[in-house]
Amino acid sequence: MFSASDVKDLRERTNAGMMDCKKALEASNGDMDQAVEWLRKNGMAKAAKKEGRIAAEGITKMVVSGNQAIILEVNSETDFVAKNEKFVEFVDKLANVIMNSDAKDMDSALALTTSEGTVADMVAAAVAQIGEKISFRRFTRLTKNDNQVFGTYSHMGGRIACLVLLNGTNEEVAKDVAMHAAAMNPSYVKSSEVPTEVLDKEKEIMREELLKEGKPADRIDGILVGKINKYYSEVCLENQVFIKAENKETVSDYVKANGCEIVSMIRYEVGEGIEKKQENFAEEVMNQING
Repeated sequence: MFSASDVKDLRERTNAGMMDCKKALEASNGDMDQAVEWLRKNGMAKAAKKEGRIAAEGITKMVVSGNQAIILEVNSETDFVAKNEKFVEFVDKLANVIMNSDAKDMDSALALTTSEGTVADMVAAAVAQIGEKISFRRFTRLTKNDNQVFGTYSHMGGRIACLVLLNGTNEEVAKDVAMHAAAMNPSYVKSSEVPTEVLDKEKEIMREELLKEGKPADRIDGILVGKINKYYSEVCLENQVFIKAENKETVSDYVKANGCEIVSMIRYEVGEGIEKKQENFAEEVMNQING
């Protein structure tokens, strides 16, 4: 029905285990394409079993091509797998698929068709091959015109990545801004972007603090002006003191002095916002013994 050479060929095509390849060929009567499909379907079944696990490690990836740039995050369960060659290759392949498409959101990205099925199929196949839950968490695409420039900066082996878009054509300034944002983690580009409800909440907290400090009620509004400006200098990219400045020059000052203007800033940090599982190894061992 099939030979050892067929098993070897299927393993090379899919990276699945030798016994799994043998089972797939048996189930498909030696038909190679059906065997690949069988493995993929079983890969999806394995992926489903891992859905309940928490994937908060991983890497970020940025790709720039002409006037298009993307930044994405792919998660794994462990840092060990995040550094695995197969995982890194998968992320590179995924990034290229997204870059060479017109996908603008996660739904359209996961539905993209490739030679290996959809992107969702690619993720499921990666789960089966690598043996951990793999999650394509998010991506953002930026488009520029010829009078604009992208800046990228990756830190800590891809745990933090920042993509910025500037009006102007100074690539060095764009990279400096991306590096600053990666290091200082601003939440917004400019003060006007801070949502009203967020600002009102901050003012409420500041007001309560000032009252508890015994500040006169008629002076609080004046004091709040200074405290709000300090808040902006902490959370807004343009208002932050530029990390490479020798004086108190802000990022906005630095950018303007070089004939540029910040348009967008996207910063990804692996696992941010994901509640990580607190490992209890003793309990895990007992569960395995009792299970």
